[in-house]
Amino acid sequence: MSLARLSFNQATAQHWPLPEVVAGCVASGVPGIGLWREPVAGYGLARAAKLVRDAGLTVTSLCRGGFFSAEDWQADNLRAIEEAATLGAPELVLVSGGLPAGSRDVDGARRRVADAIGELAPHAAAAGVRLAIEPLHPMFAADRCVIATLGQALDIAERFDPAVVGVVVDAYHVWWDDTVYAQIDRAGARIAAFQVCDWVTPLPEGVLLGRALPGDGCIELRRLREAVDAAGYRGPIEVEVFSAGVWARPGAEVLDAAIAGYLRHVV
Repeated sequence: MSLARLSFNQATAQHWPLPEVVAGCVASGVPGIGLWREPVAGYGLARAAKLVRDAGLTVTSLCRGGFFSAEDWQADNLRAIEEAATLGAPELVLVSGGLPAGSRDVDGARRRVADAIGELAPHAAAAGVRLAIEPLHPMFAADRCVIATLGQALDIAERFDPAVVGVVVDAYHVWWDDTVYAQIDRAGARIAAFQVCDWVTPLPEGVLLGRALPGDGCIELRRLREAVDAAGYRGPIEVEVFSAGVWARPGAEVLDAAIAGYLRHVV
């Protein structure tokens, strides 16, 4: 089976230096890489862009923008758009942020997300970068992302040109939703990215690192992949895992396991 659509998100091997991640992807025949702003900044933006470009890899996404409840959200997101353009990343993943400090107004927070994206959309369009709204599992609504379902993300994205604002289908965050397949069909050309990992229990304290490599949990990954394909998505499939156990393993071993899980459980 082909690796033509596979992208390895660098967060999956958190402690693997960027040059080694790039070299590993090239050696393994993985054509795409998902990047994160913090390690890219640590390596140097222009230097990272050249490294990936010279290796012949495609940057499939940059994570992350968003966090619209922060005071400096606008300046930070404008920088993120510029960084994505420099790296050649077509999608800037938006994690929208939780409730403002002291607030209980989740509806108001969602309205602010839509307003913020409206402010950013012209800048993204000018840079050739699509804003990709990622819904997160509802357990993250208070502190990380008030956009908790694919339907909520689409309610915002549908106000804009699909070439400028789309949505992320991340298996970890949407698998539980009994409307997700109808929402994937609704999304169609607005699907900007498809990310896979697996769900394992018990969740660790803090829950953020409760992900596993594809095939090690309970998500119907192939069914989700078939659904996004049926909706017309032909883009990359990113393996993105946050797990202390996975991060403790050598990067090359994690990449090999990600490839194996992708081939067996996704495609």
